[in-house]
Amino acid sequence: MNKEQPLIAVIGAGRMGIGIAQVFAYAGCPVELIDIKDRTGEEIEKVQSVAKKQINGNLQFLCTAGLLDLELKQNILDRIGFRSRAQAPDVLPAADVIFEAVPEVLETKKSAFEFICEYASHSAMITSTTSTFMVDTLAGFINLPERFMNTHWLNPAYLMPLVEVSPATQTSEDCLKNMFQLLEAVGKVPVKCAASPGFIVPRIQALAMNEAARLYEEGVASVEDIDKAVKYGFGLRFAVLGLLEFIDWGGGDILFYASNYLKESLKADRFSPPEIVITNMENGNTGMKAGKGFYDFSNRDAEGYQYEVLKHFLTLLRHMGMLPVPDSFKKGRN
Repeated sequence: MNKEQPLIAVIGAGRMGIGIAQVFAYAGCPVELIDIKDRTGEEIEKVQSVAKKQINGNLQFLCTAGLLDLELKQNILDRIGFRSRAQAPDVLPAADVIFEAVPEVLETKKSAFEFICEYASHSAMITSTTSTFMVDTLAGFINLPERFMNTHWLNPAYLMPLVEVSPATQTSEDCLKNMFQLLEAVGKVPVKCAASPGFIVPRIQALAMNEAARLYEEGVASVEDIDKAVKYGFGLRFAVLGLLEFIDWGGGDILFYASNYLKESLKADRFSPPEIVITNMENGNTGMKAGKGFYDFSNRDAEGYQYEVLKHFLTLLRHMGMLPVPDSFKKGRN
């Protein structure tokens, strides 16, 4: 984006819309939070009151946590305009970026985009925050679809850094580049994702959550112990290493053998290794120890890389108060 403070319009005053509005206002951008559903005057007042209360509560939480100076809270709130459908035509034409965040119903999305395109500037970037619909489906509702893409935010949007960006077939490279720059400028971490059901995080997350439910269903462990294992085993490691990075760290051969063992022992094809793991195994690309896996380590300082990863891990453990304590057994018995 060329403008230092682009005008952001958010269509939909639900939880996601509220969160996105807060993100941009917090970063210093003027925001118009627009509820385009037909409502009575009393209903409009109630929706806007709920949105203001939610944002104020989120900001107060950040103040209480020591992350925001109390005197700045009102400045952030003042950057957000709360608009009804009738007021939208007065503000939409000036918007540089428009985020659609209406309910996940295709007809509702279609209606929202028809409304947006009626009033939006032809230069405005338009994006959907959908977690359900393919980007090319929604792009069919947009005039000038080269300016359109999906941006899938994770809840709570005002805290979670990741935004999964899925460009449509017609999305221009300049538009995609501008969206990445915009998201990075407000402290988010955008990743590019091809049009695929579930994007990246929800797809991985669904498998992990279903497997946790199966563990409990099969009587392998209690609810409490499964969640404890996830928090202090699974979660801690993947806070510092990505999943594919972790495969390379430990060795793709370990994943290959472990996957086949689980498949055979549990009689469950869901544990079958994917073709790329089998191919990497056949080609000897088993990760860091082999010099190549999903990542290429041939020109990297492996020891330095390992040191940096472990240092981040220690920082996380220290923050959680879980660093090993020397002589802890003897101290505990005294």
